[in-house]
Amino acid sequence: MGAKTWMLVFANSNVREALAGSPPLDREATQKLANTLFPGEKLEPIGDGDLSYTCPPDNEVHIGCFPGVSVVAAKEFGIDYPSKLPQRFIAAGGNGTVTLHAMHSVVDWFAYATWANGKLVRSLSLSPDSGIMEDIGQRLSFEEPYWSGEPPTVDSQEEMDDYPLPFHPLELGEAILKAQFGYQLEGYIDASLLEPESIPLVRYKRTRSPWWKFW
Repeated sequence: MGAKTWMLVFANSNVREALAGSPPLDREATQKLANTLFPGEKLEPIGDGDLSYTCPPDNEVHIGCFPGVSVVAAKEFGIDYPSKLPQRFIAAGGNGTVTLHAMHSVVDWFAYATWANGKLVRSLSLSPDSGIMEDIGQRLSFEEPYWSGEPPTVDSQEEMDDYPLPFHPLELGEAILKAQFGYQLEGYIDASLLEPESIPLVRYKRTRSPWWKFW
């Protein structure tokens, strides 16, 4: 399947620390958040997924609310220009932080954005085919080694010369998962990290509610 994500994380605390503590899933808060974010849709619970799969098909949304942290995975977050995320999603973060993480291994594309108190702090989107589509705000500390070319991008110097970016976008995507959320999906897995399968998410089948009704 490869590494794929399209998710938002709402936080009022340190996400990595909160998830590492195996927090209990608040199903009532999860349902409330689902209704808030996707008004006008019929959301039918169809079982549980987990944090290892945050790339649901278009007709599903996966959500989990925990103390201080909520995770939402949906098609709306797999976008090339994160700064254009609809305002209703950002507003749901209140005075906390909202983080978008999206990547697709087939095209080596990665997008990342974070908002604090409703204001965009950082947005990045890039792939070898499209180049840098968005680069807004100050680069975060864990980005710098990648921009300077420290992590190995490819095996040979010839391949490095041909690659249009100083690093593979998914390598940075995995680094951000590790640094901010405390887990990884691919590559060398640090055994001390969180196992994403241990964090449940509620799966909802989503359908547009009809505009008409019978009286």
